[in-house]
Amino acid sequence: MLRKLYYWTLEKAAHRHAEWWLALFAFIEASFFPVPPHPLLGLMCLAEPKKAIRYAAVATFASVAGGLLGYAIGALLYDTVGRQLLALLHLTDSFPPAACYLREYGAEIIMIKGATPIPFKLLTITAGFIGMNLGTFVLASIVSRSISFMIVGVLFRVFGAPIKRFIDKYLGLVTIGFVVLVVGGFYLAVHFGGGGDSPGDKCSAATLESLG
Repeated sequence: MLRKLYYWTLEKAAHRHAEWWLALFAFIEASFFPVPPHPLLGLMCLAEPKKAIRYAAVATFASVAGGLLGYAIGALLYDTVGRQLLALLHLTDSFPPAACYLREYGAEIIMIKGATPIPFKLLTITAGFIGMNLGTFVLASIVSRSISFMIVGVLFRVFGAPIKRFIDKYLGLVTIGFVVLVVGGFYLAVHFGGGGDSPGDKCSAATLESLG
């Protein structure tokens, strides 16, 4: 079943409208959709390795555009939409630490955390909520999303054929690895600030009441 789904998705990834689907997934994932666009991007790169950089660019700019929607939700619709959205995504507990970190470190957090498996939507909604400078937000988002997607694009452009052979042979292991990566990202989001005696301790202990 898994292998049939893989080949079906690979076929769709080569469809003439695949770029539009990729753009849509990247856009909505940046603001409210729980599934990241990386699997579709990877399969599209497998289907057309020569277009891998182009696909990565499409995902990057669509994700940044979607990030602006997330920003708007946080800035204008947090009480009516944002709060419920974070609850549905199981990110309510992660929101106060994220807001604290963004206030403390600004663009640095967007660039570093936005390039990791931590849900980008958490950062976009939070940035809007705290009123982060919009220009800074956009520039930081471009950097973080470029890192996240261009790595995939470059790897498939350079090593497309060997990577495809590896996935064809070890599809089950690749799937398990991806699931672990996604679950790990959500785990890191829940424990956004980490522990210990780091300067971020006050942010890891932040609550909704402390946001003011």
